[in-house]
Amino acid sequence: MTATDTLLPALRAALGPAGLVTDPDQIGSYLTDWRGAWSGAAAAVVRPGSTAEVAAVLRLCRDAGVAVVPQGGNTGLCGGAVPDASGRQVVLSLGRMRRVRELDPANQTITVEAGAVLQSVQEAAAAAGRLFPLSLGSEGSATIGGTLATNAGGTAVLRYGTMRDLVLGLEVVLPDGRVWHGLRGLRKDNTGYDLKHLFVGAEGTLGVITAAVLKLFPAVRSRATAWVALPGPAAAVELIEVVRALAGDRLTGFEVMSRQSVAFVLAHAAGVRDPFPAPHPWYALVELSDTLPGAGLAEVLETALGEAFDRDLARDAVIGSGSAQVASLWALREGISEAQNAEGPSLKHDVTVPVSRIPEFVERTDRALAAALPGIRVVAYGHVGDGNLHYNLSKPVGSADAAFRARADELARVVYDSTAAFAGSISAEHGIGQAKRDLLADYEDPLELELMRGVKALLDPAGLMNPGKVLPAG
Repeated sequence: MTATDTLLPALRAALGPAGLVTDPDQIGSYLTDWRGAWSGAAAAVVRPGSTAEVAAVLRLCRDAGVAVVPQGGNTGLCGGAVPDASGRQVVLSLGRMRRVRELDPANQTITVEAGAVLQSVQEAAAAAGRLFPLSLGSEGSATIGGTLATNAGGTAVLRYGTMRDLVLGLEVVLPDGRVWHGLRGLRKDNTGYDLKHLFVGAEGTLGVITAAVLKLFPAVRSRATAWVALPGPAAAVELIEVVRALAGDRLTGFEVMSRQSVAFVLAHAAGVRDPFPAPHPWYALVELSDTLPGAGLAEVLETALGEAFDRDLARDAVIGSGSAQVASLWALREGISEAQNAEGPSLKHDVTVPVSRIPEFVERTDRALAAALPGIRVVAYGHVGDGNLHYNLSKPVGSADAAFRARADELARVVYDSTAAFAGSISAEHGIGQAKRDLLADYEDPLELELMRGVKALLDPAGLMNPGKVLPAG
């Protein structure tokens, strides 16, 4: 009799019929990421409905020596929420834990369970006249737990920061089943170590986040959005300074995209069109927002663009004239990832370099990739204001998928070696997961890895929380 033979009846007793899924036809969607890049097997999927049930699951799995893989919306890009191929792990889905526990307008906070979908949290905040600012292309399926586990950033980091900046308190079930009740909605709390930051970005390797207190902000009542044609990434870096000097913290979003990125969207996404009659090398999507109605943001944006044209930073520009046009401009940016998949295998690299060095990084890395694989198509886009580029690769036209995939590690090294040369990070907002786990030993400071392993050993001495993710072996 195996450990899972005794574990599954105990889990069924603890969770009831709705909380345990073992039918192979029903668990398939939990075993593969949304892109189909990572797949595994599992002994079962558990779907607890409360923090107490999560605690029961972790206690039972610890006693049986069975590993647990926490999973939110399964929208990640690094395989961090997918089990291994052994079939002995248990996937813990937070999909039934979706409640808004409390919304405190005076304290500007919302307390939600980890399985709550990001879009539903945005809507709950809006219904109370508030804003929860995290915005992602996958916000209709990404969960709060998943965005915390990967420290997601999104398109509004310039103004509001990443999830690490948006969380005040956490409730976490530790690997031994104890519950840390850290749901404090305090802006000031200097009572020792700030433990919540251990779990944000840890990808479920230290415990399971079950609820969070998140910051809210005043609702946005004015917005202005522009789509700007640029001669290159150097112009984007200069343009953001022009806009920031005039708009201050009303600059909420500044996205940059190469022509190759936009061309894929125009070719494969329905209902989109090029705002300009001719193609341009690069584009920026600039958004200002304000809590004041009628704040005159279009005029501020027009002034900034006028200066940009005077300095030869912009080739063309259009300011969105209504919600439908603004949505169509954002669709050109948010459709890139899905559109690239239509071109075959997509090798995704989520990196950060200092903003000032983005132009040189792009030029040098593009050149190195072209030398390594002539005809390779670079799909570069991202949040240039915080230095985060999604530096993704598509195969040369007409080449075989398998041959391109076979060179994935080699091409990743080209990107990451260049990133390291510019004092950057090989993971900006998508996490480490399985995809980059073994690379950390080459690009991370050895002392940092030693400290991280020490934290892991303290909290999860048996190594049962999402094993094989984040930390390299050794």
